[in-house]
Amino acid sequence: MARYTGPTDRIARRYGVALFGPSKALERRPYPPGQHGARGARRKQSDYSVALAEKQKLRLQYGIMEKQFRKYFAEAQRRRGITGDIMVQLLETRLDNICYRLGIGATRRAARQFVGHGHVQVNGVRVNVPSYCVRPGDVITIGEGSRSQQLAMRALDSTQARPVMDWLTMDNEKLTGTVDRLPEAEEIDTMVNVQLVVELYSR
Repeated sequence: MARYTGPTDRIARRYGVALFGPSKALERRPYPPGQHGARGARRKQSDYSVALAEKQKLRLQYGIMEKQFRKYFAEAQRRRGITGDIMVQLLETRLDNICYRLGIGATRRAARQFVGHGHVQVNGVRVNVPSYCVRPGDVITIGEGSRSQQLAMRALDSTQARPVMDWLTMDNEKLTGTVDRLPEAEEIDTMVNVQLVVELYSR
């Protein structure tokens, strides 16, 4: 599955948000990259430009490409309810994001790699597809191999300061996580105005 492999700090500085996790570059230079970035004299952005930036931020935050992102929007539009909330819900229930939320990965990129290398099981079955849609009641466990166990423990140690979301349960001793329910819109901090993304695709 295709994924974004370009620069991360440069993108974070462009949008002024740490989309890929903590960024020392953004902390040191909180202005856009380039020779004119430090001046901060940007021309006024159009409504389209603002909406496009919000879409790019949301897409890059979850590490997916444009074609797949459009599929998530189409699926959210097909379902009943508020399109923006459903789309974010679909993104949040990706297996790589669930692992990130459980602490099995300091960043979504790290969690994606962990899943892709076959270290994760869902309901006892190994799943190495990062975009796998996890459902309420699903149990995420770490493979029995010593390498998988060590990597998971190391990740959990580095992310113990980050609280687990209310809609998830994590047992660090058993290396088992459970999806108790689907997340509510107000529980998800996307750092993005999702409504602008919906309006952009609805044009």
